[in-house]
Amino acid sequence: MAHNTAMPLKPLMKPLSQLFRAAPAPPPVVVAPVVTTTLTDSEAATHAEAAQRLREAETIAASHDPQQLAKFVLEGSSSPLRQLAAQRIEDPQVLKGLLKQVRGKDKSAYQIIKHKWDGLRAEQQRVTQLESEIVAHCMALEGLSLRLYDPLYAPAFEHFEARWRAHENEAPTLIQARAHQAIDRCRQVIAEHHREIADREARTAEQAAQRAALQAAQQWAIAEAAEAVRCREEAAALAATESAKNREQQEQMRRERLAAEALAVRQIGTLMAKAQGALRDGHTRPAAGLRRAIEEKLPAVPVPASLARQVQILDAKLHDLKEWKDYAVAPKRTELIAEMEALIGSSEPPNSLAGRIRDLREQWKTISSGLASESETDWQRFNQAALTAYQPCHEYFEIQARIRAENLDRRRSVLARLLTFEAAQAGDPGGEPTNWRAISIVLREAQQEWRRIVPIDRVAIREAQQDFSAALGRLRTRLDTWYAQNAADKRTLIERAQQILTRAEGREAVEAIKTLQRQWQDVGPVQREQEESLWLEFRRQCDAVFDKRQQAHAEYAASLEASKASAIALCEQVEQAATQTGAALIEVAAKMPEWRTEFEKIGELPRADERALWTRFERALKQCDSKISQQRARDVEQSFTHLLEAARRIKAYGWAVAQGAAVEERNARKQDTETFLAGIQHWPRGSAPALKDAWSKAEAATAGDIAANEAALRNLCIRNEIFNDLATPVEDQTLRREYQLQRLVQGMGQHREAPASGHDALALEWVRVGPVSAAVHDSLLVRLLNHR
Repeated sequence: MAHNTAMPLKPLMKPLSQLFRAAPAPPPVVVAPVVTTTLTDSEAATHAEAAQRLREAETIAASHDPQQLAKFVLEGSSSPLRQLAAQRIEDPQVLKGLLKQVRGKDKSAYQIIKHKWDGLRAEQQRVTQLESEIVAHCMALEGLSLRLYDPLYAPAFEHFEARWRAHENEAPTLIQARAHQAIDRCRQVIAEHHREIADREARTAEQAAQRAALQAAQQWAIAEAAEAVRCREEAAALAATESAKNREQQEQMRRERLAAEALAVRQIGTLMAKAQGALRDGHTRPAAGLRRAIEEKLPAVPVPASLARQVQILDAKLHDLKEWKDYAVAPKRTELIAEMEALIGSSEPPNSLAGRIRDLREQWKTISSGLASESETDWQRFNQAALTAYQPCHEYFEIQARIRAENLDRRRSVLARLLTFEAAQAGDPGGEPTNWRAISIVLREAQQEWRRIVPIDRVAIREAQQDFSAALGRLRTRLDTWYAQNAADKRTLIERAQQILTRAEGREAVEAIKTLQRQWQDVGPVQREQEESLWLEFRRQCDAVFDKRQQAHAEYAASLEASKASAIALCEQVEQAATQTGAALIEVAAKMPEWRTEFEKIGELPRADERALWTRFERALKQCDSKISQQRARDVEQSFTHLLEAARRIKAYGWAVAQGAAVEERNARKQDTETFLAGIQHWPRGSAPALKDAWSKAEAATAGDIAANEAALRNLCIRNEIFNDLATPVEDQTLRREYQLQRLVQGMGQHREAPASGHDALALEWVRVGPVSAAVHDSLLVRLLNHR
């Protein structure tokens, strides 16, 4: 018999923590019709017990007294009744007291109570955390309300207000009142800043208008004086040169006429040479074109006799070549007509189809130019086919033309809106102030919108494009001028800060620097590439004044930050430890007291982070502790799984010995079992003597021991079923009654302890039993592992 024929143990086994659960709740009691029968004493006792359980269940269901329900949890006659009572309890104090009293007595009732207690604690922690967050949000708003306005003030207010609004309805009335007061103060700070900006922009606009008026008046006076001087100088020069110009013009006209005649003769000679070359190459169309050009130039100049004879020879050659080509290109015309008619109804894209039609027309023109005669019928047929084939292209291009026309109107609309915006931002005195931020946005978005409107007729849009670019340029120039003025104002503030640094000291210098900081906030932005450098220079000057006063505060803040960093590092270390598994996780348990001591020694933490860091640390420790408990439970379960598997292998080896199997098979089973045992590092307590006994019984196994071994295993299954209040199969009912009667007889009149029936004890006894067949072992092991 092969050593691997035994059924594997793992598919039959369940986690050991579920091995011996409490029995399930009994089925509902159904009142049957009264039948007059004679009951035995055992049946009458069973009926009485069922009636008593029913009365207790009804009492629990109707009770609202937590103390009475707690008494049922502790003293209930069955596990289902104790579970029912545990489910009915809601009082936190009673649940807390029952945790220690029920632990180890009724696992199912304990799990119900612990689940309820954990839920109450989680809700309490959630409420505490929510209260902490609400107070933190309120304090953040109050702190912000005491600050001066800066570029980050408005975004910070929106962020803090949004966080507060998310929990506003859950906050106490007093906290709500404080938060509302802080929100009102923040809004007042923002409103005051906006009023200051409006006043400053109004003053800036008025000053700019005054400077522009003065500059315009000065430029007008200078221009008037220069114009008067220029007029006097031109009048004197005109009178002196009038007569000389008349003489020069007559001589120039004569020279130009002679030069034009000579040039025309040279050009006619050149055209004659090119026409004769074209005829030699057989190109009638270029030659005919050159002949027309010669004809245009002949009336303008006197033509020499030699040149006139060359023209006559050229005309004769051109006429002969045209007649020959007319005869040669007739088949090509027929081919082009066929190709054009084939394009009628084509499914090609319009652009491609139009290109093919255009190419065929060009070929027709090429072969037809310079012919002496041309068939009108062929031309009409070709042209009609071209028009019919082009009809889809015509419709397509009409749609494209309408789209381009619509896009042209859309771009003109963008231009009109841009010009309207430019006029609105003129900054006239007494009008609305210039919105520089809006100008910056329009410069970016107008160009994006303009480019998105495609396709477009580039010729039709040319003028609008120029106006659009000019309007953008004017707005950009105004914006750059404003940026430059802001940069000059900020450089002035930097110079004043340098003077304060060298001339003032103490409180006077600090107050002066604070005044400059407020003025800096009032100055508008500058070009992005200048903003950071100017701000860093200004801040460097300000920081030099604040350094001494803030040195102590900086050291204190640095110590708080160092403590915070240490606390965060320790929290991360504990959180990382919670992710360990196996032996590494068990080793973490020894470090937890050291971590707590180290965290307590960190010292003072930032007030805003202290509570959150403590909460994070405690949560990490709790997570570690929970993971360690779970790992230990898994290790215990795994150790008993290994123990029962080892017992199965030893019994299989003993069965081979008892059945007189071949030496090779017995040695193979023994070697397989020893290899398995050597690979296991952790065994349950008491496993060593049990395994030793199992090996001894396996080595000495005989066929006569099999029945006793099977009876011993069945006895253990029956004890497990009695312990867990489970039903016993019909074939072992007699053995169960005998075992119960034996225990009753042994216990009468004596104070001896009942035989151990705990989980560990049953497993160790199972290991010590000698070998049985694999089929019997596996079927009985299923009963031993049954927990329902």
